[in-house]
Amino acid sequence: MKLADTKATLSFSSGSPSVELPVYSGTVGPQVIDIRKLYAQTGMFTYDPGFLSTAACQSSITYIDGDKGELLYRGYPIEQLATQCDFLDTCYLLLYGELPNAEQKQKFDRNVTIHTMVNEQMQFFLRGFRRDAHPMAVMTGLVGALSAFYHDSTDINNPEHREISAIRLIAKMPTLVAMAYKYSAGQPYIYPKNSLSYTGNFMRMMFGTPCEEYEPNDVLVRAMDRIFILHADHEQNASTSTVRLCGSSGTNPFAAIAAGVACLWGPAHGGANEAALNMLHEIQKNGGVDKIGEFIKQVKDKNSGIKLMGFGHRVYKNYDPRAKLMQETCKEVLGELGLENDPLFKLAMALEKIALEDEYFVSRKLYPNVDFYSGIVQRAIGIPVSLFTAIFALARTVGWIAQLNEMISDPEYKIGRPRQLYDGATRRDIKPIAQR
Repeated sequence: MKLADTKATLSFSSGSPSVELPVYSGTVGPQVIDIRKLYAQTGMFTYDPGFLSTAACQSSITYIDGDKGELLYRGYPIEQLATQCDFLDTCYLLLYGELPNAEQKQKFDRNVTIHTMVNEQMQFFLRGFRRDAHPMAVMTGLVGALSAFYHDSTDINNPEHREISAIRLIAKMPTLVAMAYKYSAGQPYIYPKNSLSYTGNFMRMMFGTPCEEYEPNDVLVRAMDRIFILHADHEQNASTSTVRLCGSSGTNPFAAIAAGVACLWGPAHGGANEAALNMLHEIQKNGGVDKIGEFIKQVKDKNSGIKLMGFGHRVYKNYDPRAKLMQETCKEVLGELGLENDPLFKLAMALEKIALEDEYFVSRKLYPNVDFYSGIVQRAIGIPVSLFTAIFALARTVGWIAQLNEMISDPEYKIGRPRQLYDGATRRDIKPIAQR
């Protein structure tokens, strides 16, 4: 961040003196107006519900240009990372700022691999949940509980603690997600296998059983690995901001990440791919491709309550670059599994084509996002719909950790404390009960 050549002048129609505010520039993207001294100078705060126009921090991790449809991790386009790197390469990049060389990759991959087991007591903790509990309820509890097992890595002000907790969280999240799934299915847990890749190991823990060895399919493993990469980080979204705000109090990394998991659970955030798949199922049930026109009419009717899920994004005003990659991955997976004629995929393609050609959606810049296809891919692989958001949390964990560590190492970081515009009752005194 550097001071820009220009300054912003804030003037008031009330006749109050104008205020000059510093303007800063990042390496790319919009400039920002520094309002940290605004209250001291004017006695006023800014008002920005949803933080639509507020930069809450400076960060060098992820950059999004919504108008161009561009997503960069540490400067690298997501398209290159998703096709030329694996998930652990991406984890290393997000944590340390550069892609690993051969020696660094071997060491990092090995370090993650040897930490994939969880304390045996965790399985007894799981038994306290109902079998039909939502996986995100289970994950919120399990991730938060990690702090009770790893006391040697809970001090966020200690760089060594932050390092080991980062490795532990990245390594153990697949194990916890798989355990949550196995518990709900009434199947025995499958322990990690160090000879497998990160994603291959996850799929074995998900779909393997003691009575038959699971052989990971390279195409499916690569598809799942790509899902992880595409969801690894996404700038200052709701869950990432939650992790930063939670972590700003000085709480341990496991608690901060558990807060992110809880935030991601919301249907407006991590549950979007589940909602998109449910929408496709509903259209299919009511007539499929032939009824898309009728469905589109309902979407345009504001009184119908029908929404086009998987389209549009708070940031992207162009085609989500992750959606293009996910569409290609979807074709590869369905081809590998002999599901080229999958009715839901055909329906999705037809719906996308109509929506992209309809002026109503084009004028509103409602393009497909990554969630539109990721649900179909996961469904084809065999992952239950209820587990979609837990998969998202698994992938996003590294982004949360990178953002948390960046905040802690920032000399300007303070505990988060947003202000408010109060519109409640003014000061009043309590009357005796007989006079109320």
